[in-house]
Parts: sequence; structure tokens; C-alpha cells
Amino acid sequence: MAKLFGTDGMRGEAGRFPLDAATVYVAGRSLARQLNARARDSGRHPPRIVTGRDTRESGAWIEEAFINGAREAGAQVESAGIITTPGVAYLARTLPADAGVVISASHNPYQDNGIKIFAPSGRKLDDATERLIEADIEAEKGKNLNSIEPTDSIEAEAEAEHAAALRERYSNYLAEEVADKLTLEGLSLVVDCANGAAFEIAPALFKQLGARVVRLNDKPDGRNINLDCGSLHIEGLQHKVEDARADLGVAFDGDADRALFVDAGGQFVDGDATLWVMAQYLSERGRLDGETVVATVMSNLGLELALRSKGLRLLRTDVGDKYVLEELLRTKAALGGEQSGHIIFPRLSLAGDGMITTLCLLRAMRESGARLDELTAGFTRYPQILVNVRVREKLPFDEVETIAHAARETEEQLGETGRLLLRYSGTEPLARVMVEGERQDLIERYANDLAAVIKTAIG
Repeated sequence: MAKLFGTDGMRGEAGRFPLDAATVYVAGRSLARQLNARARDSGRHPPRIVTGRDTRESGAWIEEAFINGAREAGAQVESAGIITTPGVAYLARTLPADAGVVISASHNPYQDNGIKIFAPSGRKLDDATERLIEADIEAEKGKNLNSIEPTDSIEAEAEAEHAAALRERYSNYLAEEVADKLTLEGLSLVVDCANGAAFEIAPALFKQLGARVVRLNDKPDGRNINLDCGSLHIEGLQHKVEDARADLGVAFDGDADRALFVDAGGQFVDGDATLWVMAQYLSERGRLDGETVVATVMSNLGLELALRSKGLRLLRTDVGDKYVLEELLRTKAALGGEQSGHIIFPRLSLAGDGMITTLCLLRAMRESGARLDELTAGFTRYPQILVNVRVREKLPFDEVETIAHAARETEEQLGETGRLLLRYSGTEPLARVMVEGERQDLIERYANDLAAVIKTAIG
């Protein structure tokens, strides 16, 4: 049976398996059946599902196919329309619903789409339920399914009003709870919405809190989501911050679960630098539980050394916010995230939320009275190089003596001011050699030498 769900849900090209209407319909029906079984066992009401989507042109029909499948299996389904991924996670937790479903492919181009499912806690759906949905999809392949009927116009109008109310519920949570007592009067912000799910809610939120807001990439047309904008293309935001003489620039991705920043001088501030700022802020206030930050193996060595200089500890996980969250919950830490801008504050939300991240960073700036460039001081990003090697088989590196020996030599040469990471790609026949250190010329040599050994052994 094919594994359709990855760490970010089920993704693919819209209109092609598994993101064709028939398969999405089966996925919706299957989820409702799993939830129905749990509801019967616990004596609760029929399952309640809340859905939402980003601005891709395929989002509306994919969402409708999923909803029709879920309703056919007896679920009560409410759509929030165009809303951020963490917005759906919030609604699933607070309505409460039995599941939240997001139709989005995050930072991917518009041709792609995906289905991400949240449990009522705001955590992503458990693996066991995903496997059951995959089994139902496999069993239904090639069968004729019920046609998907368009929604009645009067019903559609009522649902649109309800969707607006759900979005307002999430906006009020951000403005009244997360941003409690935070005023942005006198601050100028440039907000790059990536022509995605945050295109209305983000500028409105920061304006409501008193900031002067310059909007960027806030006119989605179904095909321009993430197109040369947002968190993947920070250059436009840098230019706009400098031109507008703004205090801060923020760039979201298509579903706004991540946020990256630009300081007043136009300098890029990534997720590692954001973790550094927030770790100091929380630690100084006695709120960094265990004096620990959780990040992934891809976070820069400079973050680890900067935290160590303050007596703080960095715990690393595999790549993916799913693994960061698992470690946060296991250790009861208060802060974690990824270089890419997924930051998790588990006391506020178990889902990465770009707007929560932005509000927390703005609070740190306001309470300290410091500019962002002042708050990021002390964090020095070390040079990093990544070399990919195509391999014929993925043998454990420590079981291939020539590779293991070369890796040990590299680590000895790097010492305490360098880092080697060897791993395989999860989707391609590639070995990835990542080396960090103080000098670019040395790390390039170390990485290329080790890549050559890997190529000879298993390439």
C-alpha cells in the first residue's frame, strides 16, 4: 500500500492522484468514518470537522470534494473558507471539533495542493488514522463514486457568513489573547502576504494593533501564491523595508504557518535568529522552561554556540516541525522551531503560526525598547555548505568503513567550532553532506572530500 501522508500531510499536483476529486472525496469519507467510530464508542455527538484552504485556484473544489465525502459518512462539516493553517488548528481546538482539515500546499507553487489534518489538540493527525485513510483510498481505486453536487446558492450564502464568523473568531484570539496589552503605535511594518492565506487577516491584525502597515503581495489570483514573493523570496521585502524606512518586515508563506523577518536595516532574520531573540526574551523573564530550545539538525551551529554562551541548551531533532513538537512535548520546553521560520510556542499553540511568531517578536521589541538588529546581536551565522551525492543504496554510514573513517577525520578537523551532518534524502536516492565551520574554504574542502569518499563507496 502506498504511503500518501508525509510529515506535512498528503500533497501532490492538483487534479492528479491523490489530489483528484474522487480520491479527495474518499479521504473525506474515510476520515468521517474513523471519527464516527470513535464518537459511537464514547457516546458523543456525530463528528464535527472544520475545514479551511489557502488561495490556490484548486482549493475550492478540493475542499468541496472533501466536505461532500465527510458529510456522506455522517460528519458535521463547517468551512472557514480562506484561512491560515494555524487558524484551522486553533478552530479545531476551541470550537471544539473532532478534526481540522486544511487544503494547502504551504510554500509550494499553485499547481500543487495538499490535505493536512489536525486533531482537536491542534497536533497533526496520528499516524494510525492516516494509515486507515490510505487503506480506504487503496480499496476504492477505480470504483465509480457519487458525483459531487454543487452547493445550493442559499446554502452557500449561509455558509459564507459562517465562514466569516469562524475567521473572525481566530482574528479575535490573536488580537485579544496573544497580543493582550501589546500596542504597535508608532511602528511601521511591511507585511508580505505571499498572495496566500494571510492576505486579509495579517495586515488587518497589525493595523488594528496600531501599526502603520505597508501591504505587499496581498492580491491573490489563484495562481500567484508564493510566486517570487513571501518567505521563499525575501529580496522584495528587503527592498520595500528600506524604501519605506520601516521598523520591521515580515514574510509569510502560502498558509502562514511560518514567518521570516527583515530588520530596519534590510538584513534578513531567519528562524534561527528568531529563536535566539525569543530564547533570550523568555529566559530573562523566567519562562524558558529547562533553559532549553528545540530545533532541528539543520539549525546553524551559530545558534547552538550563541545559546551556550548564555547558559542555554539546544536540543536537535530530525527535520520537520512534527519532530520539533514531539520533542517540545516530551521535554516540556517552551520554545522550538526551524531555520525555515516554523516557530512553536507550545503554551500558545501546538501548531507553528506565523502571526503568533510575529506578535511574540514584536512584543520582545516593544518591551525591550530595542530594534531587531540589536536583539539579534550575539548570534553569528557560521558558513554552511551542503553537497548531494547520488547513491545506489542507502546503507547506514557507520557500516561502511571508508565513509565512517572519513567522517571521523572530518569531525576531528572541525573540532568544537564546526559540525558535520550526514543524512539521506527521504524522497530521492541522495546522500547529503552538510558541513559548518568558521572558514568557507575549509568547509568546502571537507565536504567535497567526504562526498568523494561516499561516491566511491556507494555512488
